Amino acid sequence: MRIFSGIQPTGQKHLGNYIGAIRQFVEGQDRGEAIYCIVDLHAITVPFRPDELRDNVLDTAAVLLAAGLEPERGRCILFRQSDVREHTELTWLLCAVTAHGDLNRMTQFKEKSAKQRELVSAGVFLYPVLQAADVLIYRAEEVPVGDDQRQHVELMRDVAQRFNERFGETLVVPRHRIPEVGARVMDLQSPEQKMSTTFGTEGGTLQIRDSDDEMRRKIRSAVTDSGREVTRGPGKEGISNLIEISAVLRGVSPEDVEREFAGAGYGDFKSAVAETVVEALAPIRERYLELVADRAGLERILADSADRARSMASGTLAEVRDRMGVGPPG
Repeated sequence: MRIFSGIQPTGQKHLGNYIGAIRQFVEGQDRGEAIYCIVDLHAITVPFRPDELRDNVLDTAAVLLAAGLEPERGRCILFRQSDVREHTELTWLLCAVTAHGDLNRMTQFKEKSAKQRELVSAGVFLYPVLQAADVLIYRAEEVPVGDDQRQHVELMRDVAQRFNERFGETLVVPRHRIPEVGARVMDLQSPEQKMSTTFGTEGGTLQIRDSDDEMRRKIRSAVTDSGREVTRGPGKEGISNLIEISAVLRGVSPEDVEREFAGAGYGDFKSAVAETVVEALAPIRERYLELVADRAGLERILADSADRARSMASGTLAEVRDRMGVGPPG
């Protein structure tokens, strides 16, 4: 089975990225042929600084490697999106079979365009087509994503099916893989919104490179409710978020967490969650700090993987061009 997923190089990676995506990336190395991409072209659809973009790509690569991706051992491919130009050409070709109305209904487009006070770029609108090209060019069967990307995977399925119906069987119709627990980690200070480097609160976003004490402080000050019961339910978004975080990192069910802390107060529960998070993230942070200092080494890893990815992508692009009658016959 071929697996593909991408990750944005926007800002520092946080606990939500780790639980919702990075853990799935690492596990995917044992389930199939894993291809992972740092999507710098997606990152330029919103305001950005060029120097920060380059730094963030390497920073993201270091986090992924520290978490357990092993491209140098051949267990996966990890590359920078813009290094494989076939992605952008396929994006334009797929625009021919993508409905304007479908793009206009994308929830993420509505949310991002509402939050941008200056230019809302056409890139934000076409973002899902590029995302579809990222996956379809590798004929991937599975796409590990967080719950917020469900709609985009449904769109890429529609695009692949529409292309195949019009031009003949060419593209693989992928399926998403969304974790049952922890698919959407919420902001610790505003538990009604997703944890986010770009739009989240400073105290509510737990960065992977935070110190142990910073992690403990943020979790202990997490917004909950006026009750005392460690259970999930309406009006208990904050405590529900902490229950899911604990469950995922410990490899147990949320029900197990609720039973374990029945009768305990929020203070004791938050302290326990904090220690669980520190135990999970501290080794990744230490390895990350070693890796991020070696920029040349990170660039080498990304370049080597880009060569492997390009050899796969070029074959799909050539077939798509031929099927569509673009360019000379193959």
